[in-house]
Amino acid sequence: MKQKTKHSTHRIFIFLLSLMVWLTGSCAFAGAPVASSLAPMLEKILPSIVNIRAEIKITDLSLLNRIQRNQQAQNNNGPLPDKALSVGSGVIVDAKKGYILTNAHVIENAENVMVTLSDGHHYTAKIIGMDRPSDIALIQVKAKNLTAIVVGNSSDLKVGDSVAAIGNPFGLNQSVTSGIVSAVGRNTLGIEAFENFIQIDAPINPGNSGGALVNAAGALVGINTAIIAPNQGSVGIGFAIPSNLAVSVMQQLIEYGNVKRGMLGIGAQDINPDLATAFGINSIKGAAVTLVIQNSPAQNAGLQVGDIITSINDTPISTANDVVNAVGFLRVDSKANVHVLRKGKKITLHATLNDPKQRDQDNEKADPFLYGVGLKHFTLLSPIHGNVDGILVVSVQEDSNAWHSDLRPGDVITMANQQAVTSIDALKEQAAGSKDALLLNVLRGNGAVFLVINKES
Repeated sequence: MKQKTKHSTHRIFIFLLSLMVWLTGSCAFAGAPVASSLAPMLEKILPSIVNIRAEIKITDLSLLNRIQRNQQAQNNNGPLPDKALSVGSGVIVDAKKGYILTNAHVIENAENVMVTLSDGHHYTAKIIGMDRPSDIALIQVKAKNLTAIVVGNSSDLKVGDSVAAIGNPFGLNQSVTSGIVSAVGRNTLGIEAFENFIQIDAPINPGNSGGALVNAAGALVGINTAIIAPNQGSVGIGFAIPSNLAVSVMQQLIEYGNVKRGMLGIGAQDINPDLATAFGINSIKGAAVTLVIQNSPAQNAGLQVGDIITSINDTPISTANDVVNAVGFLRVDSKANVHVLRKGKKITLHATLNDPKQRDQDNEKADPFLYGVGLKHFTLLSPIHGNVDGILVVSVQEDSNAWHSDLRPGDVITMANQQAVTSIDALKEQAAGSKDALLLNVLRGNGAVFLVINKES
């Protein structure tokens, strides 16, 4: 079973809900109560929920270690399997095209994916695409007479709303549990890169991954994903990915096969009461900009350190994590209207997100010799070198031209192209005038060396 952990003082663990069954082992079973009052609604939507079995090639060493410990506990000294079954759930969202939403961790590294419908028919599925940061995947089957679920608006969910979770816990097909929404907007759980979970108390277990969370009307409002599980079983704290987020990812997977996220280029933090007082604002809602990356869309749009972001594209921002989620699903070249408070005044800024990889390539092209190098002015009275006035190398990005030329953190640059350099501007001036190579003299420990940074690594 693929799993992620979150440690606390109570040793509570968060498990992703796919059930991993070794091909040489067996599966445990557990039941789930069904609320009879939900029968009329469930009768219509149960055919939309499918069982997914993905044959996974085992390449993860930690996974192999877990399998080995499991076999040892069962006094099984046989050879370790090279494949496993990932057992999860899925939701039919387009009957005509055969599209099925599930979790990325259910089908990740799958060599083949088998879908079983509620009527028992089996189909081999095609993987349309997956997005690991959000843990959403889209697969497709070619089948007739499929039943698609109605997709609801997860933004309408409120704490206390009745919900039902449908899936295949421990391989038990079409299991239903019910409960209420315990919280919305859960984040910083360390489960996924982008988190905006719906917390529910409806019991869900391994095998529920990718299954449906539906409201009282039977509309899909979430994709069940994870639980807090001290003993690898449900304790009534489960998490689902909101349907709005899942559909947003699905649309990009259909169109592009992936989610190509744009970058805004800021650092942000939550606002506590002390910060609110210091900024002269009356609310702790919003995110304070702590960093604006040079030549980023944020800088080009005019964002400044100290701005308080209150909304992005009309999505309210209450925390720094809201900024991550609001920007995280916007594609490259998307427009972001950023509403901020700046010294008490409301300002709207307009940013066009760019591709972080393209930005890196542009920066490297503009400065091929010093790209990826962190620098700081440095003075020292050295017993060996005497009075040193140069530039300290603070960091060097791996795989940069400077890295391949053996420039390392701690080096002190004193000469460039055989000219003394005592400031970063002077060093950059020499780099800008270099054609194919930059010759550096650096102090390293008790000695000194010449290095040549070539334009092409």
